[in-house]
Amino acid sequence: MPVLVITGTGTEVGKTVVTAAVAAAALGAGRSVAVLKAAQTGVRPDEPGDAEEVARLAGAVTAAELARYPDPLAPATAARRAGRAPVRPHDVAETAAKLATEHDLVLVEGAGGLLVRFDEDGGTLADAAALLSAPVLVVAAAGLGTLNATELTTRELRSRGLTPAGVVIGSWPAEPGLAEHCNLRDLPEVTGVPLLGAVPAGAAVLAPAGFRTSAPEWLAARLDGTWDTAAFRGREAG
Repeated sequence: MPVLVITGTGTEVGKTVVTAAVAAAALGAGRSVAVLKAAQTGVRPDEPGDAEEVARLAGAVTAAELARYPDPLAPATAARRAGRAPVRPHDVAETAAKLATEHDLVLVEGAGGLLVRFDEDGGTLADAAALLSAPVLVVAAAGLGTLNATELTTRELRSRGLTPAGVVIGSWPAEPGLAEHCNLRDLPEVTGVPLLGAVPAGAAVLAPAGFRTSAPEWLAARLDGTWDTAAFRGREAG
């Protein structure tokens, strides 16, 4: 799995923190890692973007960003408003492929959900994943509404001939309710893919050393971690 594309079911679901956790676990397993942010929006030129945040939390990764637009909007809209060239799927694929020749693992982080538009032609992260023939990890919310959004995302991936690698819950609350507990069982059933982890809410405020030590505990073995779905369900239910 030299390239792994990471998408969310929407905005603010914990995609960047999950990307950092996957990077940290891979680094801990002795792999070299690059992180590519396809298009950064809503961040000023002097502010760190998502790729830099992944590097801060995870450690010695190669952080790359294709374009940055000031408005917190979909990349195509933000590029148009800024009067700048958009990012296109082939730009993402070409950069990721080059990084893959120099690293054991390349993580390509999207912007928002799978079908958020990068350019005026309707190019998306899904198109970039297709060009790369890369599996796609889906980051989902923990609570009410996540079943529909996550099932739609995995269905769209399959309809395009893409492989959904699994689902990671991006922000597991300290005090989960009924919906969260039920979703632990229901997400694999409605999506047909395994639940590969749950990152605790607030993980991004941990000191980097603590984040790196803890990251493997939040992710399944497929992502270089030690997290076990059944054990997590049992612990949370108790």
